[in-house]
Amino acid sequence: MSVAAREFDIVLFGATGFVGRLTARHLAAEADPTVRIALAGRSLARLHEVARDLGPAAEGWPLLVVDATDEPAVTDLASRARVVVTTVGPYVKYGVPLAAACAEAGTHYCDLTGEVLFVHRSITANSAAAQRTGARIIHACGFDSIPSDLGVWLTAEAARADGAELGRTHLAVRSMKGGFSGGTIDSARTQVDELKGDKAARRVVGDPWALAEGGRPPRTAGGTASASAPKRGGLGGLFDTVSKASPVKRDADNGHFTGPFVMAAFNTRIVARSASLLGYGKDFRYVEYSDYGAGPVGAVTAGGVSVALGVGLAGFAFGPTRALLDRVLPKPGEGPSEEAQAKGRFRMEVTGHASNGARYRTTVAAPYDPGYSGTAVMLGQAALSLVEDGDRLPDAAGVLTPATGLGAPLVERLRAHRFTLETERLPG
Repeated sequence: MSVAAREFDIVLFGATGFVGRLTARHLAAEADPTVRIALAGRSLARLHEVARDLGPAAEGWPLLVVDATDEPAVTDLASRARVVVTTVGPYVKYGVPLAAACAEAGTHYCDLTGEVLFVHRSITANSAAAQRTGARIIHACGFDSIPSDLGVWLTAEAARADGAELGRTHLAVRSMKGGFSGGTIDSARTQVDELKGDKAARRVVGDPWALAEGGRPPRTAGGTASASAPKRGGLGGLFDTVSKASPVKRDADNGHFTGPFVMAAFNTRIVARSASLLGYGKDFRYVEYSDYGAGPVGAVTAGGVSVALGVGLAGFAFGPTRALLDRVLPKPGEGPSEEAQAKGRFRMEVTGHASNGARYRTTVAAPYDPGYSGTAVMLGQAALSLVEDGDRLPDAAGVLTPATGLGAPLVERLRAHRFTLETERLPG
């Protein structure tokens, strides 16, 4: 059966989880009625519950019972859809068969992973098959890492339009209100487990160019690394990776103190892959950080967050503290109320120094909870773009990023859903 003639346009796998429900709600509200959508998960009863909550727009959507660990069932699922969207994580535990099945079947795929190890393994296992079949296997289609990836891509495009390349580039989180989902926390917990006894895995996570096509590019006089690999092993090395991706320092743009952005260690790797595939510049290097404000309060807050992050990572590694964290942190499938989500927002600024001496700044912002309602919009629009945007999408196949697999059509879609994605050339 050709891809165009398949039974479903979109299958949302993991529709009964917290973010899965939000994504289903977004699709029910925004998808054209002609788009054929199915919901998939492990429990038929819970799928019926989700479908009932979606109202008339989702009436008649098929419900598919599939276990992520059942490889024949996952393979069958991939063969029936043009696009599979999955919120089922941790992906390194539950996502490998589905990504592989989609690559082999020529089925477009997008997920919400924030796991370097999973993406690295997917690149190794699925690139050749996806390129052969024409599948777009697009990882990190939520707050991990669409704002970072599209923000840097837009900055690079502005420089390219002026005949220049990007060099030193950074993303500053200027404001953010919202939570991290239980699924995101469970992914972090799982990655800590993977790293404790696996030196090769620690090397992958510690390499800022681990996901780049061809690995680390040759250094030039200006340097190319987005962060240096950690010198320590174990969880000390993991903390080094996070802290070097978001160093504690003073922002030259506004004098504010900056420090760790917890997602930087993953986002910087996704951006590095986009840079390697699209050619942002031979001197491109990239960091992300959070803005903690000016004066002594900003300095203390930046340092305190850095210490707390290290303590949190260590806490996942040891039994007693892990048990305590497991009791207080959100669990997979849990999330905030609609009222709390309605108060969410984020605003980021990407600033790039280009080879022509100019600086370019891209603002990425939205009035959504980044890890919940905002992620549902990003993932839902990524799926609809794969179905509806056809020849407008970048000419690409393989294991991709949001910038390389979706690019301008996704930017336009997000702008239509109250996202700000705007680039300016700065004076001087």
